[in-house]
Amino acid sequence: MDAARFDYHLPPERIAQEPAPRRDAARLMVVDRATRRVSHTTFDRIGEHLPPGARCFRNNAAVLKARLYGQRPTGGKVECLLLHPAEDPQTWWCLLKPGKKTCAAGAFEQAGQFTAQVLEAGQNGNYRVRFQTAHHEPVTALAERIGIMPLPPYIERSPDDPRRDSDNDRYQTVYADYSKQQAVAAPTAGLHFTPELICQLEAGGTTFHDLTLQVGIGTFHPIQVEDIREHPIHHEWYTIPAASLAALQNPAAGPRVAIGTTSVRSMEDALQRLQKNPGIPHLPDGSFQAEADLFIYPPANFAGVDHLITNFHLPKSTLLCLVSAFLTPGSGAGIEWLHQLYQEAIQKDYRFYSYGDAMLIL
Repeated sequence: MDAARFDYHLPPERIAQEPAPRRDAARLMVVDRATRRVSHTTFDRIGEHLPPGARCFRNNAAVLKARLYGQRPTGGKVECLLLHPAEDPQTWWCLLKPGKKTCAAGAFEQAGQFTAQVLEAGQNGNYRVRFQTAHHEPVTALAERIGIMPLPPYIERSPDDPRRDSDNDRYQTVYADYSKQQAVAAPTAGLHFTPELICQLEAGGTTFHDLTLQVGIGTFHPIQVEDIREHPIHHEWYTIPAASLAALQNPAAGPRVAIGTTSVRSMEDALQRLQKNPGIPHLPDGSFQAEADLFIYPPANFAGVDHLITNFHLPKSTLLCLVSAFLTPGSGAGIEWLHQLYQEAIQKDYRFYSYGDAMLIL
């Protein structure tokens, strides 16, 4: 499975630097797998294409303002990206820039806000850091107060870019649960929904089912091996509430639509684990929680996802592998078909990546 098969050329001007003026004004490519028909519309009209009785599974993770800035004792600047908590709420695994110099210094701080002690270097270029906050607040509260939204590297923002304020709103879904604010990247397929569109869809019989996958930085890591099967897939924690899990495990209740690849990953990982071990323990409230380590690529089959809403993804990314597998489950033919669809999107001036347009695969 050659990684070069998942590469493509994207003109830089097709990378969306900001979202559409209105969330649901994004464009939508509709792909019917049964007929191979492709049509083009806008996201606010997605209800015209969803199957009757659609049950949409959405990732309600909230993005943490995870980028913090500080100084080493020598005065050198430090950029810190919070990844996920370690052994306690004040100790986090982080990316540091510069990493080696900051680790050697052993500490950094932002005067009047926090001091941070670098405890150890991890195996993947990350560092375990213990924070002491000046206001005795949790690290998540500190980040929300003084942190910067961790936009992907392909979205360009200068320190004084006025768009930073709107990013705080537009890089979150409207249904984000801020009690679950640990993600370092948004579940971007969900960015296109508005409260009004959700109400409209619900009035038409569509239902929504929440789950939470804490999107990690690994989602942006490109495949750097020749054979994609040798790619070290990233791990991400997810939780599926009891009601959502029951809906997922009941295919007869209606078509299951995954809003985004993070939802796919949670849904498929959970079903595989429960199939292998039906007696696996659940949380006291009936929720199912696990660490997803699932890498989906052709010719994978899908147990819990009937339709998919997704954005347009980076070349040689694991997300591109997943979408190509979904186009033709059990076959590798989706790879070439995805190339054709992406070329059509480029020719029709679709906007790509996190702030870009969307695709509905039926």
